[in-house]
Amino acid sequence: MPRRTSSVPALLVTTLILVPGARHLVAQEGVPPAPPEVIRQVDSIFSRWDSQALPGCAVGVSSHEQTVLARAYGMADLEWGIPNSPETIFEGGSLSKQFTSAAIVLLALEGDLSLDDDVRTYIPELPDYGETITIRRLMNHTSGLRDWGSVAALTGWGREQKSHDHGDVLDILSRQTALNYPPGDRYSYTNSGYNLLAMIVDRVSGMPFAQFSEERIFGPLGLAHTQWRDDYRRLVPGRSTAYEVLRDGRVRINRPIEFVHGNGGILTTVGDLLIWDAAATDGRGLGGQAFVDMMEEQGVLNDGSRIVYASGIRLWTMGNLRVVSHTGSTAGYRAFLGRFPDQGLRVAMLCNASNAPTRPSGTAVALAFLADEVRLPQRVASVNVPEAELDRLTGLYRERLTGETREITLRRGTLWAGQRQELAALSDREFTPAETALSPGAETVRFVFDASGGTRPTLRVHSWETIEEVWDPVERVTPAADRLASYVGSYYSPDAAVTFVVSMEGGALTLFRGPDETWQMVPTYEDGFRAGGMTLRFHGEDGGVTGFSLSVERVYDMRFERVAG
Repeated sequence: MPRRTSSVPALLVTTLILVPGARHLVAQEGVPPAPPEVIRQVDSIFSRWDSQALPGCAVGVSSHEQTVLARAYGMADLEWGIPNSPETIFEGGSLSKQFTSAAIVLLALEGDLSLDDDVRTYIPELPDYGETITIRRLMNHTSGLRDWGSVAALTGWGREQKSHDHGDVLDILSRQTALNYPPGDRYSYTNSGYNLLAMIVDRVSGMPFAQFSEERIFGPLGLAHTQWRDDYRRLVPGRSTAYEVLRDGRVRINRPIEFVHGNGGILTTVGDLLIWDAAATDGRGLGGQAFVDMMEEQGVLNDGSRIVYASGIRLWTMGNLRVVSHTGSTAGYRAFLGRFPDQGLRVAMLCNASNAPTRPSGTAVALAFLADEVRLPQRVASVNVPEAELDRLTGLYRERLTGETREITLRRGTLWAGQRQELAALSDREFTPAETALSPGAETVRFVFDASGGTRPTLRVHSWETIEEVWDPVERVTPAADRLASYVGSYYSPDAAVTFVVSMEGGALTLFRGPDETWQMVPTYEDGFRAGGMTLRFHGEDGGVTGFSLSVERVYDMRFERVAG
């Protein structure tokens, strides 16, 4: 039989109450458990992981600081046959970022630093890009810094292939000759900022970041099962093993092998997360309302627009409900922590299965409890636009900054962005994703076609993340053999410290990095190719090719120059 464990009997819930200054939890009996129908709904959310043959999840829910549900599914260790329980320790991935922000805020409240300080005041190893990057911009992902992990992956030694430490992070960031964009122009999620924040805590406090966290956050709040994975080799009793679940159903171990932390690396339980979230709500033991205000201050872009990301947390709405939350994903671990402040509800979810959705699962648990209070948006009603008008908007578009492409197609009288995103027409030039009800909490995105530029319009995408993304219409090309031959050569970037070799075999280009690392190069638009998840744009003068620009997830426009090969 599949095994499900719970820290409490089905008809009796033990409420966890933090005793100020204590390092343990006191049990209080008599709190009504979640209704049976709600428990059944939650069980159904995690039913696919309720097995002795699969990893799974633990979930905890509190209502007005009283735990009303604590359950677990699947196995913590498949080799030893140990099931998950609500007391199992998992790695929380990017849930870690709010703890890192909290450490910075504590130092700011004490006057040891300001959130508007130049990061180079504390990390002079960073290059001077001519524009100030503040600590605040690290916290809300508007710094423009490239993600160091994405840069490392370009070398073939990504975060799952090498045991990086903070010295590696500094080495990579010190070599970057450019930012993704000017600080404050956009939001772009980057772990680099949070590793730098951890280093700033080290240098300002005069003690290791992990020690500061224990003395100033974990200990005082009674988070007895929480620590940083600053040394992945350290024994952690009760920790689950993380697993990657493959498409064919097989599983394999995939646990972080790095020393880097602050961006991720928090080891914790769902019970500790509920305690932490209660403290983060009112600032108890952390600086009171001043702490909360600084943590919940949302980022502001250079054009004055406010984004939903604050300091390691996102402030958004799910229908009519306010939500403060974050997700986590690292190696085979997945996580969600969210609170619904107006309803006094908190949801903590930790998983050791790579195929466990983060926000969809966490919000589904919340909806099981808040079904009578939530009003979700419905499918957007589309206005009628003649097919001839819609057809003029179709085709391939290229984003100006990254060179990435987006295909707009027409199917059965409806526009689609890519293969999966159906668009509803708000007018003959403005569109938005149609199925908002199926994705509660999805921020508004608008696709606006500007017809002033010619027969095919420019596409401008507006969302909370950026001032504006501009996508220019481009045509697909099939380069002639002599043009393909002009790309052949070796290309080097000091930013990534790697050489790529472009060769031609059988009339097609391949991109070569090492003996077992070769990708086919697929032409997209003039001088543009896709290879191994990367976008390459070749450049040169008078028809000659002198280099290319590479964009990949969280790295924009990295320049590679042609070298003698």
